Amino acid sequence: MRHEDIIISGFGGQGALFAGQLLAYAGLADGLHVSWIPSYGPEMRGGTANCTVIVSEEEIGAPIIRHPSAAIALNLPSMDKYEPLVKPGGVLVVNTTLVPRASERTDIRVVALPASDIATELGNVRMANLVALGALLKATGIVNVEAVMAQLELHLSERQRKWLEPNKAALLKGAEFVQ
Repeated sequence: MRHEDIIISGFGGQGALFAGQLLAYAGLADGLHVSWIPSYGPEMRGGTANCTVIVSEEEIGAPIIRHPSAAIALNLPSMDKYEPLVKPGGVLVVNTTLVPRASERTDIRVVALPASDIATELGNVRMANLVALGALLKATGIVNVEAVMAQLELHLSERQRKWLEPNKAALLKGAEFVQ
């Protein structure tokens, strides 16, 4: 049975919530049960923002996650908060551009990649969320990258359509980093 509990976290404005929405939409499109719950401070931009996503073949009994099977830490406060909570055997994706320390955990798989630097090279630092999401997808197999790209096509707003192809490239770059 496939069941993944994921936390995606970063500063407000880094797109953690959007990455989680895309993951949830892709799970729904694959016929899975999903839960997506956003959480953000009153500051919105610059404050902390995170979301929990559950993707499961079975119905979800409760959307609360205490020990995720996977997490994305886009910044140092997120790393400090969620690194200790990832289940043994889980996956932690770390944006090393903004997280100056390595994980000390030996019981999880750590994917450390300079997501913000990669996004900047692709044309916009705000795509670091999708670089990290691509890495998570490759490392876990929750859903495939193509499923998330299809959801980008469906859910990217009209005013953001110019970023469709760069966002797809960001997902692919993140996935390639894991290979």
